[in-house]
Amino acid sequence: MKSLKSFAVALAASAALAAASGPALAKPPPAAATSKGMVAAANPLAVEAGLNVLRRGGSAVDAAVAVQAVLGLAEPQSSGLGGGAFMTYYDAKTRKVTAYNGRETAPAGAGPDLFLGPDGKPISFLAAVISGRATGVPGAVAMLHLAQSQHGKLAWKDLFGEAERLADDGFIVSPRLAGMISGPFPQARQPDAVAYFSKPDGTRLQAGDRLKNPAYASTLRKIAAEGPKALLEGKIAQDIVARTTQDPLPGTMTLADLAAYRPKASEAVCRPYRIYVVCVPPAPSGGPAVLEGLGILANTDIGKHGPDTVRGWYLLSQAERLMYADRDRYFGDADFVDVPVEGLLDPAYLKARAALIPEKAGAPPPPGKPKGAGPRAPDATLEPGGTSHMVIVDAWGNAVSMTTTVESIFGTGRMVDGFFLNNQLTDFSFSPKEKDGVPAANAVAPGKRPRSSMAPAIVLDKQGRLVAAVGSPGGNAILAYNLKALVAVIDWKTTMQEATALPNLIARGEPYWSEPDKFAPGIVEGLAAKGVKLQGGGGAEASGLHGVLVTPKGLTGGADPRREGVAKQP
Repeated sequence: MKSLKSFAVALAASAALAAASGPALAKPPPAAATSKGMVAAANPLAVEAGLNVLRRGGSAVDAAVAVQAVLGLAEPQSSGLGGGAFMTYYDAKTRKVTAYNGRETAPAGAGPDLFLGPDGKPISFLAAVISGRATGVPGAVAMLHLAQSQHGKLAWKDLFGEAERLADDGFIVSPRLAGMISGPFPQARQPDAVAYFSKPDGTRLQAGDRLKNPAYASTLRKIAAEGPKALLEGKIAQDIVARTTQDPLPGTMTLADLAAYRPKASEAVCRPYRIYVVCVPPAPSGGPAVLEGLGILANTDIGKHGPDTVRGWYLLSQAERLMYADRDRYFGDADFVDVPVEGLLDPAYLKARAALIPEKAGAPPPPGKPKGAGPRAPDATLEPGGTSHMVIVDAWGNAVSMTTTVESIFGTGRMVDGFFLNNQLTDFSFSPKEKDGVPAANAVAPGKRPRSSMAPAIVLDKQGRLVAAVGSPGGNAILAYNLKALVAVIDWKTTMQEATALPNLIARGEPYWSEPDKFAPGIVEGLAAKGVKLQGGGGAEASGLHGVLVTPKGLTGGADPRREGVAKQP
């Protein structure tokens, strides 16, 4: 947990940085008056389940349990009981920020050659994504149980009723889910998915159809009664093992792997940005990379150039390139490899990286050499989309920012007991080392958690009070989406809803993936003149930013218009 002493150090650094870069750009908003709270998530049914918990006197974490239970049913392409998550939690009473790690782990039998074929070369991603080898030990439920045991106000067993009812009685298939069911995804064509999403006449479900899942309701009843043991031990665990060890490319997961899973709670990584402090989970999450992006931009004048200017977007794009170059080289599970977070976030290093931003963009920058960084092989892990994000604030001002996932669309496409299994291990580097023997930070190892781009963020003022909470799904583009939203709210002074709706620009390596049609007039042409040629597409599932902002009048929320979510108060 983040101590007040640590906050003081971070805020002192923030003051020094502000003095060095000019006057503060904005006055921190005061804490909101007594509030009923707010829920922002990617599906209205899930939002309503969370709001019902808040209405019953539940905490933000209580509501997160209910939201996840419904998301796993109504938005199974993105997250679920068979997946993992990262959560950043703000305690309004103590003003401490805790990071919860529910990332999946590799089975004990998984080694560096997990995704290598008989010829010693990496197998194709399409083959890996539907394989038994792709599934890691799921951690989302165990993580939520840990957080709820520490910060819940209602009984665990009373948080699943809405999801159980929807699973038993059926819910209406949304246009987005219908699009995923009929989309060009290999998982949607797997036998389990085909059986689940087909009508009696063999045709696929369409938007407006009712879908029932009694097996999911039964699983939820077991989880409500037994906690995470219902998934990690007993019959459901046996079903997970049986399904992951089937062809093609069977995995090695055992009952011992499931029983050994433990979520983690740790101090959040917090750093100053302007006159605020931004907190994220540590590696293997992508949180520290977002902090590096902010730290680079702190050495620029991006705050004077908003979303209607070429320079604002140009600076954002070049900071992203530098951020991704370092993340792709150095990030992995910090329990297994040294991740040079302190070096990457050192003010002198950030200033030196910012100085590399050219007047006109050229070739992608190479990774830097921060203090504590050893030799690492390049890592081009795909990290496709298949993720969701929620932000919840309760009546006491406690806040949850949580990104949750089954990895890509419908995980592996394999189901047990009403839910899909993740394909999270494909987030590891398929090649464990370079030709010269230099190891990849994100190579597979038994018990290791794969690198993640998930970066749920919480923003505090100089008194340690909540200012904002935000995050997004989107595969490796998450870092760009979150960086954009934070810059928009802090530097460009947008509302949270405006921040979620701004055009996306993803600058990882050579291409600049974006939404050219959404930029203000003249921006696309102006960026092209500076060497930034925007290309449409390339954004995986596209963003799904959700957030809450504290204002003098209370809470305001934002839900990404690219998805079906809403931000509502009880």
